[in-house]
Amino acid sequence: MEAPNLFAWDAADEYLLEGSRHRVEDAAPGTIAVVGDQYGAITLTLIHGGHHSLRVQQDPISGELALARNALRLSLPRAYEHHQPGPELLSGVKLVLMRLPRSLSALEELCWHIARYADPAVVVMAAGRIKHMTLAMNGILGRYFGSVQVSLAQRKSRILTASGPLPTGESPFPVQESHDVGSAEPLILRSYGAAFGGGRLDPGTRFLLPHLRQVPLASSAVDLGCGTGAIATYLALQRPGLKVLASDQSASAVSSTLLTAAANGVDKQVTVVRDDGLDSLANESQELIVLNPPFHMGATVHAGIALKLFREAARALSPGGQLWTVWNSHLGYAQPLKRIVGSTRQIDRNQKFTVTVSTRGTK
Repeated sequence: MEAPNLFAWDAADEYLLEGSRHRVEDAAPGTIAVVGDQYGAITLTLIHGGHHSLRVQQDPISGELALARNALRLSLPRAYEHHQPGPELLSGVKLVLMRLPRSLSALEELCWHIARYADPAVVVMAAGRIKHMTLAMNGILGRYFGSVQVSLAQRKSRILTASGPLPTGESPFPVQESHDVGSAEPLILRSYGAAFGGGRLDPGTRFLLPHLRQVPLASSAVDLGCGTGAIATYLALQRPGLKVLASDQSASAVSSTLLTAAANGVDKQVTVVRDDGLDSLANESQELIVLNPPFHMGATVHAGIALKLFREAARALSPGGQLWTVWNSHLGYAQPLKRIVGSTRQIDRNQKFTVTVSTRGTK
């Protein structure tokens, strides 16, 4: 997606690369980890400078794809390996270059992993745009590191530098919360740090769930953008014979949904995949898709992600298949849904949210 407020790199990336230059030059091969690189700007700059054996963590699969494709465009070697937080990413690492995540929970989980698994001499340099930074971030770093220093502002960006990892106890993740959704048993949500919403039940999803009892009988269903798995798990609980595919681009969301399904006893019904939209599904192959679309990309508010997911659903739905969607009423998605998917009718609406069903193949 392209838009005036979406950027492949920004001043925080540049500041982080400039501020870490001497540490990077002194780092031995295999001792640098790059965390949260959005589209590869940090990683590819290091490779261009001659650094190999980089370890890279990107929660969204879109970031991994962008990094790989940008490396190909620039004719740079694939001198990095992808890992999610853990010893494979961090063992022996002495320098972590991080883009601060949007979520405080995601930052805390990353800090716990670094303090637990990285070299005791590790230095973490975490950069962000000032408008997205809070004092709470300093506090989280201070919980896991003995020293936290804040840089001067430069081009509306700052770097937080942390060192001296402190002893860690048990990880605070995953978190778990139970929610009354009108069923015989509460819905249990389990979540890792970077999964949207954490253990909370998103209010739009809460509004949608009771209406899913009306969905037509089907042999299978898709929870597109599954988050922590609330919709996928609820569908499986309501229809014991239903096979549900839960899809999300976030590695943390995929791991969270697996735990949520298991906690509610439906892990045999729910299959979870990490995918860019519904790339892994064939055209016209699905009877039922359910979606609570996001309205942001990272820290940027941008409705284009919802339109992309509508197009993905329209491609994957078989003729007569249905897309059930909940969305913030002020966004006015009824017309785009009708144009992209097909005939769209309103199921319910309150002051904040609208639930619609769109049928593929009729305009």
